[in-house]
Amino acid sequence: MKKYTTLAVAAALVLAACGDERSTTDTTQAPATTVAATDAPPATDSMPAPETTAGDDGVLNVPEDFATIQAAVDAAQPGDLILIAPGTYHEAVNVVTDQLTIRGLDRNEVVLDGEFDLDNGIRILGAKGVAVENMTATNYTSNGFFWTGVDGYRGSYLTAYRTGDYGVYAFDSINGQLDHIYAAGSPDAGIYIGECYPCNAVVSDVVSEHNGLGYSGTNSGGNLIIINSVFRYNRAGVVPNSGSYELCYPERDTTIVGNLVYSNNQGDTPAIDVALLAMGNGIVVAGGVLNDIERNQIWDHDKAGIALVPYLEDDPNDDLPTPEEWDVTCADAKQQLPQDPGGAILWNAQQNRVIGNEISDSRQYDIILASADLDVGTLGNCFAGNVMGATAPTDLEALGPCDGTQATDWSAGAYDIITWLAEEHPPSADWKTASLPALEPQENMPDAATAPANPATNVPAPVDVDAIAVPAKP
Repeated sequence: MKKYTTLAVAAALVLAACGDERSTTDTTQAPATTVAATDAPPATDSMPAPETTAGDDGVLNVPEDFATIQAAVDAAQPGDLILIAPGTYHEAVNVVTDQLTIRGLDRNEVVLDGEFDLDNGIRILGAKGVAVENMTATNYTSNGFFWTGVDGYRGSYLTAYRTGDYGVYAFDSINGQLDHIYAAGSPDAGIYIGECYPCNAVVSDVVSEHNGLGYSGTNSGGNLIIINSVFRYNRAGVVPNSGSYELCYPERDTTIVGNLVYSNNQGDTPAIDVALLAMGNGIVVAGGVLNDIERNQIWDHDKAGIALVPYLEDDPNDDLPTPEEWDVTCADAKQQLPQDPGGAILWNAQQNRVIGNEISDSRQYDIILASADLDVGTLGNCFAGNVMGATAPTDLEALGPCDGTQATDWSAGAYDIITWLAEEHPPSADWKTASLPALEPQENMPDAATAPANPATNVPAPVDVDAIAVPAKP
């Protein structure tokens, strides 16, 4: 077991971990500006000062009452509703007030445009219960919509299009819901939830395409549910993964049910290294444990529909946690002192359940289970009721049933995962110029102009996972 240390050391570890691949969590940001409306002139005797507080109804209107979104956010009080009229807003908005609802009146016509210069469209910094609804963010160098260090978040009816890191991003945050989202054109992932356990979050009704990864979740899990969504035309589709470059490892206990995952072989997207390596797969569990992958429709992949594979971390910040440590909460894990492993470590995919999926048209295997250092039969993964063709090792459901005794010899048809390291893939496209489908109008939030404020104080909504069936192909 690791020894405990101070909060100050834990904070330093957070910065070190985020400084590796997640530099977008830096709290500095370019000043916010806008061309949607001009700043109000100074007050004179004949001209009243611009409004600086919400009206009696708790509604702040942009740009009618406040020239910029940031000005309205700064003036708002917990529970207020910020309504944004159609227009293009060149802003990078920071939110530090709890329980705000920030809503566009038209998802397709309220557009935050970073002009390839500003870093985040809307970033929520530790503010609890902030909901962002019904708008589009594009051309930001980091993320379209970003919650970090929060308890309670919701993103609904959002479009993130052509962003330099992630489309919609929740980091070190719990009790969240992301729904009715379209995300395209991110080098890392269209949708990302990371560094939380238990996360207590739901991702639903998402379309994520033409990204490096459709979904990525590093060291996240614990009542984390991904349902009723579409992941297509990415380098790889859904990729829960472990690694000590962020805290709260390993990735564990994510439920992936009722999704359409197809044609994730896209070679012309922007992509980080992991997306290049994972290209051609539908659902890839890279070193994750205790995940449920059930009743998904998965087809048309150059490698595998589902791949349970190891992740090699060359320069780890800590040693591998033991299975006895998998239930340590994220809050407790942040208090622990890392141990130098003395070299590279290998995160194996262990104790995952793959049940009732329909998998087809995989050019290598419909399911791959692989390790580079252990007998895969010792990893505790199980398989049952899948409609599929060939697997590696051969006949996985007979080798590793979810009810019954697992086999002792898994050598027939074993998969050589080392071959992935030698493969060549199309290089990452420049995210600023990568080919993307034209942005079509997306579904608007019902009654955006009249619905009351709805902060994220009671999320996520309950989900009856057992009632979700395998979706039909479109």
